[in-house]
Amino acid sequence: MYHKTLSYRVFSVFNNVFLTLISVLCLLPLFHLLMVSLSSTAPANAGLVTFWPIGFTLEAYAKTFDNANFLSSLWVSVERTVLGTAMALVVNTIAAYALSKETHVFRARNIYLWYFVITMLFSGGLIPGYILILKLGLMDSLMALILPGLVAVFNIILLLNFFRTVPKDLEEAAFIDGAGHFRTFYSVYLPVSMPVLATVSLFIMVGHWNAYFDGIIYIKDASKLPLATFMQTIIVQADMSKLDPAAVANLSQRTIRASQIFISALPILLVYPFLQRYFVTGIVVGAVKE
Repeated sequence: MYHKTLSYRVFSVFNNVFLTLISVLCLLPLFHLLMVSLSSTAPANAGLVTFWPIGFTLEAYAKTFDNANFLSSLWVSVERTVLGTAMALVVNTIAAYALSKETHVFRARNIYLWYFVITMLFSGGLIPGYILILKLGLMDSLMALILPGLVAVFNIILLLNFFRTVPKDLEEAAFIDGAGHFRTFYSVYLPVSMPVLATVSLFIMVGHWNAYFDGIIYIKDASKLPLATFMQTIIVQADMSKLDPAAVANLSQRTIRASQIFISALPILLVYPFLQRYFVTGIVVGAVKE
């Protein structure tokens, strides 16, 4: 059989070795950050820490969790990610269900589909978006971070292509039993769509958790900044005013930054393994059928 041939076994060995090396290269920077955050001030400042802590201490983490601005930003990002993912899933799945129907069922399907697709090519622009949020009175609010990106056309296309793979017999059986479209959508389509839902959820969660630019534009109150924006201000802009002055005086800025970067990356690292097994299936099935 093909999977027992020598060439296939050789390919499998090289493929596994290559993927292992790539995985290690991706994890090493994060592991290095962890070691720096667990090291004392002098070796961290001197750049002596590699992949083992020198002068092991948890003081950087203690100071990080004592920082009220960091904790408030962490909570804002949690709220944004949870609420934004839930709202986006509701809106995008309903839109995808409607657009997955044939034209004899939904006559305006192609018009709406092209209306969505055009937004992938042309956007309203940064300034009109800012003016819209300002006129709606959403500045310094959580909705300013969620609503502009609520409808993601790429995710809708993945979802609608997956929905079109669901056997029509299931839908027809539901209609015969007296179910309407909403009941069919909730009881038939969603239960069999876990791979693509997990994939889209991962896209949305990572997008919300890592987004920082909208926080710079729409949030002026430092206590309402999402974590990614907070990290951008203290790392890229080197603005340490949002940190506890005592922490800055007694600890290396490098250890504090390393601890905060590691904490900010940890939630996605914890969530991804639970969704990874659905990821490939959701991408492949949602992308190959028109």
